[in-house]
Amino acid sequence: MNIFKNRSNKPPNKGKSRFSKINAWLHLWLGLASGIIVFIMAITGCILVFEHEIKQLTSPWLNVEAQNADKILPPSKIYAAVKKALPDKEIHGLWYNGLDKSVKVDIESDSLIYVNPYNGKITGMVDHEDFFHEIDEGHRYIWLGREVGTAVTSWATLIFFFLLISGIILWIPKKWNKTTINSSFKIKWNARFKRLNYDLHNVLGFYSLTLTFLIALTGLIMSFHWVRESTYWITGGFTNEKEKKEVVAEVKPDTLSKPKYDQLTAADIIFNKVRKEIAKQNKEAVIIHFPDEPKDNFYACTDMHNGNWRDLYFDQKTLELLPSSRKYIGDEKFHDWMSRSNYSLHVGAIGGLTTKIIYFTASLICASLPITGFYIWWGRKKKQK
Repeated sequence: MNIFKNRSNKPPNKGKSRFSKINAWLHLWLGLASGIIVFIMAITGCILVFEHEIKQLTSPWLNVEAQNADKILPPSKIYAAVKKALPDKEIHGLWYNGLDKSVKVDIESDSLIYVNPYNGKITGMVDHEDFFHEIDEGHRYIWLGREVGTAVTSWATLIFFFLLISGIILWIPKKWNKTTINSSFKIKWNARFKRLNYDLHNVLGFYSLTLTFLIALTGLIMSFHWVRESTYWITGGFTNEKEKKEVVAEVKPDTLSKPKYDQLTAADIIFNKVRKEIAKQNKEAVIIHFPDEPKDNFYACTDMHNGNWRDLYFDQKTLELLPSSRKYIGDEKFHDWMSRSNYSLHVGAIGGLTTKIIYFTASLICASLPITGFYIWWGRKKKQK
């Protein structure tokens, strides 16, 4: 919340236009209404920024000694090793994470299995609902469950987006002089707490505006279909109905012919094809998902780098790459690049560790805004009494 400090004896809104009064009123009360939710989402977002880095330091079962790429066991070998140790568990997919990382095995369980990719030995079996899973639930659903929580966080993000716009309107000084420039761009660290709190809200809110705007917008794209479609169209997508139908069209699998290979052999062929012929980045990080139904095709994922990834689909009869597969992100048109980079832009992974640190700082400022804004309102309320 960003309500300007009244530096005179006049009432706070005297002399302001009707638009300014309405904007200030909406900024105040919408900020108070959504403050707790915004705070929770921002704090959990701060923690999730460094989820992978923290896990690498605190989870020894994720790391293995790197060896030559030719020594990595194919999916059939990993599958057989896990089946031998856990014969009652159904295996859905394998996540190869690189030469120095263990393979995550997706099984029919609440646990996650990690396997050494060079010898097939299980390095760890951990609960899926760990600390970061709970933090992610808080960030996405405020721990209210998917149906209710999604609605709450989606609309809170929309309100926060409006608060950023109304906040910058309130921030703009009526007159540009030395006093207003200092109060708008500088924090007076030696001031009394009330003034310092105001500066932390007003000045930090301004400096973090670009990133907080981007975080909110990418969150809205995830939350609302109409925002996602509109953004895609604005950036140049869906230039005609034919193109739109081609994008959303599903490739139907061939249900008449018989597969040439069994699932494990097919998984090995696809695994090698992805690493040696298709992947362009992080080539040893590949996800292989086994078809859930006889009619389903094989799914693989590659080019996982800085929060981006590339979805691939293979005909389970012929193992040919299907047209519904994604291109390498560097070859995409701008609107498709934006669409696929939305998650990376939201979590700050787009530029690696540097942007993660910047996003962490911006998220921390986001978390502080409801607190400092509330104190501004509370201080004025007490003063009026």
